[in-house]
Parts: sequence; structure tokens; C-alpha cells
Amino acid sequence: MQIFDVIPIQTNQNLSWSQHLSQALTSLPELVEHLGLPKSLAQQGVEAHQSFKLLVPRPYLSRMEYGNPQDPLLLQILPSAAEMQKVIGYTKDPLEEADHNPQKAIVHKYKRRLLVITTGTCAVNCRYCFRRHFPYGDNQLAQAEWQSVIDYVKHHPEINEIILSGGDPLMMKDALLANKVRKLEALPQIKRLRIHSRLPVVIPERVCTEMIDWIQASRLDIVMVWHINHANEVDHELTLAAAKLKQAGVTLLNQGVLLKGINDSVEAQVNLSETVFAAGILPYYMFTLDPVEGAAHFDIHIEDAQRLMGKVAAELPGYLVPRLAKEIPWKPGKTVFAPTFNL
Repeated sequence: MQIFDVIPIQTNQNLSWSQHLSQALTSLPELVEHLGLPKSLAQQGVEAHQSFKLLVPRPYLSRMEYGNPQDPLLLQILPSAAEMQKVIGYTKDPLEEADHNPQKAIVHKYKRRLLVITTGTCAVNCRYCFRRHFPYGDNQLAQAEWQSVIDYVKHHPEINEIILSGGDPLMMKDALLANKVRKLEALPQIKRLRIHSRLPVVIPERVCTEMIDWIQASRLDIVMVWHINHANEVDHELTLAAAKLKQAGVTLLNQGVLLKGINDSVEAQVNLSETVFAAGILPYYMFTLDPVEGAAHFDIHIEDAQRLMGKVAAELPGYLVPRLAKEIPWKPGKTVFAPTFNL
């Protein structure tokens, strides 16, 4: 639920998702001007912008508060001078995915689940992204190369779930995505398809008729994990998109990242859980920041995160409290941290 007057930016609701994508804002001075922010914000972010380009769709931009340089959505996408500071322990490959990349486009870290890098592009460039330095150029599969993924799965009969990731897998057009899904469906061992995406969050129109058609035609249990960090990201259009997917039988989960100055308060976390659940999405994980180079200024000590989630747990029923977790290289699963309580 919006708690402020949104900025006066007109977005044509009749545009398709691809049209919205083509009109995404990529200019730092234009962003600052649109939001009525001090020009100094554009100047101080120039170097970071050159290192990792600004990209933000206008439907997402329209949810930001005009004139507020501390808007929690703005801070997720605004290039900052802090990104250029070198901090010990923050690396280009924080999850050591290169060591779990047995062949092109495949990351195989967990026994029964296989992650496939479908694309190197996203609809929005989040400044804390743990794959902001990922070698996507070395992991791009041409359509004819998709068979290599099928062959890998056949040689690993323990795999029963495929995770489509990226970049953002929903950047693919639905005809292409449906073709890949049909090939996965032909493998009897595959039970579930999981899609991790932020695209429907920043451009809700991505949930279109073509998407619903291939989802309803699939024999697989489909899980979509959306990435929502703040309650202000949830608007009417996003709620409608979620309803369409639920009606099509999709399980919708949300995972967020705990970010300093953005959602590291009890109020922000409680509002986030309440809001996503009201939109038909179940809180799933709240991850601590992956220590990626350029994002150290977003990080929060794990002990502080545990105390925060203890206070959140005191406010919410258990099913609305996301699991505080961290992905640690070489662990067989996510590491979950229990909330701590001040008794």
C-alpha cells in the first residue's frame, strides 16, 4: 500500500511489457530530474553508473516518492559513490558460483535442484545484485544449445527440480520460454519448475495472456519466486498480476534481501510481509546480503539481523515471518539463522 503521493510520471497502462522495457530509464541525470532530486546525486553516482549501468522501468519509477532522496525503492537502483569503495571480503563472485559451473549456463550446487542461467539481462539493475559481475558472456546458451541442459539432466537422475534464473528468465519471450519448458516436461524425472524473477514486480504487465497459456498447459508444478524488498513495491497492478498467476495454479513466494537503510526496521519488515501476503504471495526467505563487490554499504551484521527478525516474529504469525538465511559457498543448502529475542 502506498503511503505517499507518487511522483507525477505518466505511464501508459496499455503498453505491453516489452514496450515498457524498451522505455526503461537509463540516464542518471534524467532519473534525478524526473524525481525532483538534487543534481549532486547524479554527479556523485557517475563512476558507479559507468561500472554498472542504471536501468529502471517507468512503472517501477512511478512508485517512488517525488523529491525524496531516501526513498527505499530509489536507493535500490540509484548508482552511488559508495559502490566504488573497495572493502575486504567483498568479491566479484561471493557465492563461488564459478566452482559449481560444470558447463555452460549450469550452476549445480544442490543435489536435487539444478539452476540454469537463461539470460544475462534484467528489467532492472539492483545495486546490491550478487551477480553484477557474473560472466554472462561465457554462459549464454543459443536456442540450439538448450539440448546440452537436457543431456546434463538425463545424466543426473537425482535432479527433479529445475530453477530458471539469470539475469531474469522472464526476459525471454513466452514462445521461447514455452519451448524450453516443453523440453523439460519431456523428462519424467522433473517434477517442478521454479522461476526466480523480479520482472513482474517492476513491470506487472509481464504476466500476460501468453505466459498464462504455457503455464496452464504445463504438467509441472510451477513455483515463482518474486523479489520484493519493500511494501512500497506492491501496487494494484502487481496484485492483479499475482492473482492471474495464482488462478493459473502457480505457487507464489517472495524472497527479499535485508538492506541497510531500506528495509532494516521492524516496521518495514512487518509491512512487507503483511503487504505481500495480502497480494497472494507467501513470505519465503529474507537473505542477508551476499558480499559482492560494490554493495558493502548495504550490509548488516548477522547478529543485528537476528535481533531484528526476533522483533518481527513478535509482531507476526509464524507463516508471515520469512526465514532469515544466507547462501554460504559449499554448504549443501541454505543456512538459516534463528531470530533472537530480547527477553
